[in-house]
Amino acid sequence: MKLKLSIGILGFVLLLSCQKEEGTKVLRLAHGLDTKHPVHKAMVHLGEKLNEKSGGKLTVKIYPSGQLGAERECLELLQIGSLDITKVSAAVLENFVSEYKIFSIPYIFRDKLHSHKVYDSEVGKEFLLKGEPFRLRGLCFYDAGSRSFYTKKKSINSPEDLKGLKIRVQKSNMAVSMVQQLGGSPTPISWGELYTALQQGVVDGAENNLPSFYSSKHYEVCKFYSVDEHTAVPDILLIGTESWNRLSQQEQKWLQEAADESAIFQRGVWDKAEKLSLKAIKEAGVQVNYPDKNSFAHKTKEIRNMFKKDNEALRLIKAIKSIK
Repeated sequence: MKLKLSIGILGFVLLLSCQKEEGTKVLRLAHGLDTKHPVHKAMVHLGEKLNEKSGGKLTVKIYPSGQLGAERECLELLQIGSLDITKVSAAVLENFVSEYKIFSIPYIFRDKLHSHKVYDSEVGKEFLLKGEPFRLRGLCFYDAGSRSFYTKKKSINSPEDLKGLKIRVQKSNMAVSMVQQLGGSPTPISWGELYTALQQGVVDGAENNLPSFYSSKHYEVCKFYSVDEHTAVPDILLIGTESWNRLSQQEQKWLQEAADESAIFQRGVWDKAEKLSLKAIKEAGVQVNYPDKNSFAHKTKEIRNMFKKDNEALRLIKAIKSIK
């Protein structure tokens, strides 16, 4: 009840703030990342391109760093039309749109180039529209890198090394299943509480991409980063269908073009962030190792059986695999 009330009040405030901009339509974009993050920089780029394409008629106002709530709260604000755009991980979106679970299948992508080709393909566009029945329309994918394990006391060279370890995962059934398959003990904890949980020994490690490992300063607690790259779960830029339908066809075209261009821009920024993060954590004394990925892929192959009775999911998995 409190959440619904707070969302209603927040929606009223946001609506008022939108009406202040005379002669210009303002799209309100909220997310939980800090302003140094590659995805935030991509959103700033989107705003610049949208302003340029529309001649100032359509602009974006960004609320970063969780100002308007966590990912799930922002999704709910989108659904009721009190917020226009947000960014969420596909792992969070799977709780609203089940097909997004596919992106959490270990080693679903052959490599980074393959993942980008999927995002830009017809099947990628199909995924972006899967949320429309839930009042959520995807605009583009943002690269969130590959997720690998990091731990406090030892490096992970094989799945056997995870036995007996409590590993923080996102609140995602797929992430929980993956760690279970590998022999670890999955422990869902919110991102904001993870540093303290690692410090206090609530968990023995976690899994995430390099820039997040570095920017969160988890390298201060965890001195082992094992590049197994088990999943590559993208971020999704979403607009609420209520907000989308309020735009004219021309405005929709401007926004989609700006989003597409921001996705390409973000990939370059992300690559630089990965290289800088790897260099920085090594300088901070983190031991980086590169285990054989085949042992992790073999150990988690049973996860695909979760989809054996889901014909639509099987079709999408086949389509992803067929992209060369």
